[in-house]
Amino acid sequence: MKFSERWLRTFADPALSTEELAHALTMAGLEVEANEPAAPPFDKVVVGEIVAMSRHPNADRLNICQVSTGTGALLQVVCGAPNARVGMKAPLAQVGATLPKIQIEASKLRGVDSQGMLCSATELGVSDDSSGLLALASDAPLGVNFREYWQLDDALLTLKLTPNRGDCLSILGIAREVSAITGARLRAPELPELAVTIQDRLGVELRNPEACPLYCGRVVGGINVGAKTPWWIVSRLERSGLRSISPVVDATHYVMLEIGQPTHAFDLGKLTGNIHVRFGRAGERLVVLNGDDVEITPDLLVIADDAGPVALAGVMGGLSSGVSDTTTDLFLEAAFFEPKVITGRARRLGISSDAAHRFERGVDFGATRAALDRLTQVIVEICGGEVGPITQARSTLPSRKPVVVRLARARRVLGIELTKGDVESVLGRLGLPFKMEADRFEVTPPTHRFDIEIEEDLIEELGRIHGFDSIPATLPIAEQMIAASSEGTSGDSQLRAQLVARGYQEVITFSFVPRAWELDFAGQDQPIELANPIASHLEVMRSQLFGSLVECLQQNLRRKRARVRIFELGRSYLKDGAGYRQPLRLAGLAYGGATPEQWGTPARWVDFFDVKGDIAGLLVRAGVVTAPATHPAFHPGKCAQLRLGGTQVGWLGELHPQWRQKYELPQAPVLFEIDVESIRQHAVPTFLEHSRFPLVTRDLAVVVPEKVAAGELQAHLWAHRSPIVHDIVLFDLYRGKGVAAGEKSLAFRVLLQDTQKTLTDAEVEIALQALLEQVRQKYDGRLRD
Repeated sequence: MKFSERWLRTFADPALSTEELAHALTMAGLEVEANEPAAPPFDKVVVGEIVAMSRHPNADRLNICQVSTGTGALLQVVCGAPNARVGMKAPLAQVGATLPKIQIEASKLRGVDSQGMLCSATELGVSDDSSGLLALASDAPLGVNFREYWQLDDALLTLKLTPNRGDCLSILGIAREVSAITGARLRAPELPELAVTIQDRLGVELRNPEACPLYCGRVVGGINVGAKTPWWIVSRLERSGLRSISPVVDATHYVMLEIGQPTHAFDLGKLTGNIHVRFGRAGERLVVLNGDDVEITPDLLVIADDAGPVALAGVMGGLSSGVSDTTTDLFLEAAFFEPKVITGRARRLGISSDAAHRFERGVDFGATRAALDRLTQVIVEICGGEVGPITQARSTLPSRKPVVVRLARARRVLGIELTKGDVESVLGRLGLPFKMEADRFEVTPPTHRFDIEIEEDLIEELGRIHGFDSIPATLPIAEQMIAASSEGTSGDSQLRAQLVARGYQEVITFSFVPRAWELDFAGQDQPIELANPIASHLEVMRSQLFGSLVECLQQNLRRKRARVRIFELGRSYLKDGAGYRQPLRLAGLAYGGATPEQWGTPARWVDFFDVKGDIAGLLVRAGVVTAPATHPAFHPGKCAQLRLGGTQVGWLGELHPQWRQKYELPQAPVLFEIDVESIRQHAVPTFLEHSRFPLVTRDLAVVVPEKVAAGELQAHLWAHRSPIVHDIVLFDLYRGKGVAAGEKSLAFRVLLQDTQKTLTDAEVEIALQALLEQVRQKYDGRLRD
């Protein structure tokens, strides 16, 4: 929010310098991010009038002007401005004046003396208009200092407002804050009662009152649309970052900046029938004021007449019903639109709109009618006209629920000794109505404060007005205890450290992703859609991390990185009935050589088993095993599930050739993804007594169905082993003669040992038979012949 300090001081004028005022606003939570002068310094520039003008004898484009400054003597000035004319008043830089880019001296131009310079707005640094002289009003007093007349000794302040402070998107809102912070008297604009001189009106129908519970309209007839906007309005608009367009449009912008209520003016002659506030219908279109042709969708609220939409409610008016040079009658509107109905619509349509910026944050619905009166007053003062009665359509407006703040709670949160009188004073200065009972204050938020909903909001107000910089810095006094951590739990930092140790680098990416990624890498055709995406292509929430890693790989390849190892520890987002789940996932990608290029190791491309080894090292204590599977992101024959105790906890695989081609990758990377919560708990290594007795080795070859994963079988045997079984190692896989089709032979080396005695053959045989029985029961296997 950019504004003129002079304009603000017409509402509240504290005894503070510009720098002190900016500091006070910043300390109260309204950060002043820019403080700049309205114009660069210059001197000896006065108001002059051209009283006579003749052609320069030696130059076709120059004129010799006789300029009066009201002192009697005329000054001769050579001027080449195309708009120079007799009777025109313009700034005159006298001899000796210092302008932003030039020093004025007495000189000769093509042989003719020139005693100064008539100035354009650009030469004075007050605007970018260099088309001619800066024309001043006909009643501008001659000889007066131009800086004083144009009020250029002004500062332009820019506030960096947080989204919850929509009430400060106006001079009146900022003045309320200044008054509360400094104690300066608040002077709101006076609204004299407007006499209704015509009875013309349009009917208004609220077809969707939940979206627009209040709409006010009024006819103003017989205006002079060719009138000139007064300089004081033009200058305030320009110093707020808006250019002057036409008197009616300038009036709507002025009222919006002054009191925060966006308004709109329709050409009454271009409207058909009555006004209807409703949601759009399929097939409707509207060309808005900036020339965009907008397709109306059912979630867009529109202002329509009997023939169809004439404006996008809360965003922008339609071109066909806009005010033009031929307009004589107006229909003015001021309304309150529910913020959630306006939020994100302008961004989605690619429209930049000051009105939408305010309606999204909430406008003061208690001042809607007053805003229409103020707009009418300004338009009639500029353009004249006859005023009609206000037509108001109203439904149920948002309720302002009381909020209770407890004195003890405020003291504890802020760390200062507030008294009841302090709280009463702050609430009174902020204009917050309240009832007091004991140490409780029940506050009813006014209609312009949408940000006050809970007790902490009021505590923040107490802290702001008291002054955050006035709160003493005190160290907290509390017992500190180091929380015990379980040795059997892996933290995020441990997982990161293990992957970094294996040559991976961490990346952090957006949770918002393109829709195509969800379809390609997850087979998800109904992802979680964002109502208000930060960019048009980042429109859904990710359910997997593969797409983000592939994009990182693309960026690395564009920068000629031949070997890439990356991982991300981040959340994915899944629908869960009527709600959502946000599981934490660990995902990684490997691309390029299996090892860094060196003379001692032959070059080899990283493959599925290299990354499987990385995962095995990462999860060795969690007991994760792999099982063949299929996944939309992976090569059909190079994909596996990661399983823990029979439950799927992740995926491992080589990128599908289709996606390698689509995403223009020279080779296919290998990727994995693991559910972190499933692998946090793991077995803790325990001490085993060293045995002094012989180790017994037996080989156990079993035949099992082809679908049985060796790792899963090995883990099952280990979980159901006899206490004397010291280790179980897979050493052979066989398919062929002697083994039926659809089956395979797996050979395990079983190491047995007891810490108390030498094992007998019977004890060894019992332990092996127990393992074999597990193979029969669980996997329908048998001992190989």
